[in-house]
Amino acid sequence: MSPPLSPEALEALAHRRAQAKLGWYAHAAIYVVVNLVVFAMSVYAFGSRPWSVYPLLGWGLGVALHGISVFVLGSGSSVRERMVQREREALKRQQDRADQP
Repeated sequence: MSPPLSPEALEALAHRRAQAKLGWYAHAAIYVVVNLVVFAMSVYAFGSRPWSVYPLLGWGLGVALHGISVFVLGSGSSVRERMVQREREALKRQQDRADQP
């Protein structure tokens, strides 16, 4: 387990995580609004060809990856912490083996 954080480090981490989540919420809201406008243009202004699905899917992938990076792999997430802990333990075992005669 990693050592406990100081109150200042804990506060800084909390601010970074909250800012990352707010950034994703803004990204998702803009995605919805812009794609509603693009969909309306696709249907009502430029004929019946559903071309709006292409930007929707491309940008949707970006929003999904952004969400994964914030909520799953972000700093302080349990997934990342477990991976770091496993790597730390593996490196320590490797170092201990190298130190043995």
